[in-house]
Amino acid sequence: MALFPLDNVRNIGVMAHIDAGKTTVSERILFYSGKSHKIGEVHDGEAIMDWMEQEQERGITITSAATTTEWNDHRITLIDTPGHVDFTAEVERSLRVLDGAVALFCAVGGVQPQSETVWHQSEKYSVPKIAFINKMDRVGADFFGVLENINTMLGANAVPVVIPIGKEDYLQGVVDLITMKAILYDDDKGESFRIEEIPAELLEEAKEWRANLVEKSAEHDEDLIEKFLETGDLSEKEIIDVVRKATIARDIIPTYCGSAFKNKGVQKLLDGVIDFLPSPNDIDAIIQAEKSEEDDSVVFKANVDEPFSALAFKIVADKHMGKLIFIRVYSGRVKSGTVVYNSSRDKEQRVGRVLRMHSNRQEPLEEATCGEIVAVVGLSDTKTGDTLCMKDNQIILESITFPAPVMSISIKPASRGDNEKMGDGLQALAGEDPTFTVSYDKETSETILSGMGELHLEILVDRLKREFGVVGDVGRPEVAYRETATTVAEGAYKHAKQSGGRGQYGHVVMRLEKTDPGAGFSFENKVKGGNIPTEYIPSVEKGVIKAMHSGPFAGYPVVDVQVTLLDGSYHEVDSSEFAFTEAGRQCFRKLFMQSSPQILEPIMAVEATVPEEFMGAASGSICQRRGRIENMDDRGGAKIVRGMVPLSEMFGYANTIRSLTQGRGSFSMQFERYEAVPFSIAEEIVAKRHEENKVK
Repeated sequence: MALFPLDNVRNIGVMAHIDAGKTTVSERILFYSGKSHKIGEVHDGEAIMDWMEQEQERGITITSAATTTEWNDHRITLIDTPGHVDFTAEVERSLRVLDGAVALFCAVGGVQPQSETVWHQSEKYSVPKIAFINKMDRVGADFFGVLENINTMLGANAVPVVIPIGKEDYLQGVVDLITMKAILYDDDKGESFRIEEIPAELLEEAKEWRANLVEKSAEHDEDLIEKFLETGDLSEKEIIDVVRKATIARDIIPTYCGSAFKNKGVQKLLDGVIDFLPSPNDIDAIIQAEKSEEDDSVVFKANVDEPFSALAFKIVADKHMGKLIFIRVYSGRVKSGTVVYNSSRDKEQRVGRVLRMHSNRQEPLEEATCGEIVAVVGLSDTKTGDTLCMKDNQIILESITFPAPVMSISIKPASRGDNEKMGDGLQALAGEDPTFTVSYDKETSETILSGMGELHLEILVDRLKREFGVVGDVGRPEVAYRETATTVAEGAYKHAKQSGGRGQYGHVVMRLEKTDPGAGFSFENKVKGGNIPTEYIPSVEKGVIKAMHSGPFAGYPVVDVQVTLLDGSYHEVDSSEFAFTEAGRQCFRKLFMQSSPQILEPIMAVEATVPEEFMGAASGSICQRRGRIENMDDRGGAKIVRGMVPLSEMFGYANTIRSLTQGRGSFSMQFERYEAVPFSIAEEIVAKRHEENKVK
């Protein structure tokens, strides 16, 4: 692939709710840009970007796949992200390294729950976006309704760059509001199209929307808005320039429409990617972070002549290549054989190979330069979110934060001989996925897998079987409950043991109190007069944290508490770090049980989509699961029931909603917050945990 100047580079992602058509759009982009010579369909299991067996079988995207293609003398690196909430971490890490994004919306469904989630993720990283309203061929398609939906529900400023010609079965093409021409598609593959004058019945509407486009884009350019008010129009180049400027500033969202499945409108979307989404040069063009050893900030420009810096955002265990580290190069260049410095872990490692990825296929490169997204081999100690640079030019880039797992299952290998194989497989999978954790329960001799939901864990167990040859006996899913305090407790604990020779002595006085939901844990030292030597203070905190991992109430992790170390005493001979760790641990356990502890459970925002005649049944099913109905709405001829439901009540709900609606209903859910479990249910949970011997 030819070298491109940075201005001609686009790093973009496609993001949306599940089933909005992300992979279908990605496949059309590859086909029209000449990267692939056959359109791969998701429903046939032949989509290039859905390369995993699990993706092909289920018809959904599970892992974000990257590829690189060309369009109009520009290089586009494209990442197709999952839409299912269980794989939201894939979206998070992709958006962290992308310069722009295409937000997809279903012309019938509009803004759906995961649409909101990925939108807010993109806003978190200040990613400029263009929108594509897909599935205009479906019954109930409403371009202008979805446009209003985007603006009201997402607080966006979506501005059409095209408007549709027809809809549903009569979708013929689009009107380009910049050139003021009609684009009409002739064949099923969308390769052949005619550019004609706008049909007379659409001309006035097109003029109104063109004026809207110019007005919304030029609001921040006084010269252009003045010219527009004087002449009533701008040239095509002026419109493109001002729309690009407004898009990169995130003032507007240029909006396209079409039907990817029917091959209509995707070429114009590609033009929009080139015309309006930023190059690496446009995104502030400066990488600024704290040096790892100094307080001074360091500035690298997005330039190949600057020192090398890159962020590792994804890890894949490849059976042939070993560990692949996906990186975004922010400045400088890196060649095969280069020794790079991991400033996040203070380690030097050698880059074995540099690869450009095309889904699951690799193309060897001599080097990767500023603005590229590539995979490298050889960095065995690098983790997701680590910064790579050169040791004599250190930098630490902003890392990536991931949500905590909300569901767990237990697993045992079916045969004893598979113990080691299972451990290796789980370690490799956990290295890939920051939202997947593995722990071992000594009491039950079980391995506990924790993830983002039923599907997430199901996929991981399936991968363990197929990729690592390990068949496991899986326990039923368990909710990731938490424990917290509700009142203030204050007290002391003295850890004193004497068994010949040197003894153990650690004495602490502490106060435990609750903090705001989501505030996490904080530790404060208020010991005065040297009653506890400074070197033992971290040991007390270590003991507290140790106790919090498995709470004294029901054995779940403790969250949202503040511990203040008030006083204590020590012995010149018998005191040690271990003694104060144990004193801190036991004092916390004692105070926590005095603080009226409470169990918290994950609450999910649930959206059920059902035909009107089944709305009552859907509402009732949510209420039966301790749910609260938030609101009801109409969307594309269907009824939407939204509610908040405890995760523990949602197991198997997919089958329930299908049986209640004769197979015509569906639902989606995503984690919203933690709330207190009702007292009667909390008693049952505690009793069950004690029965299972999971609390000592």
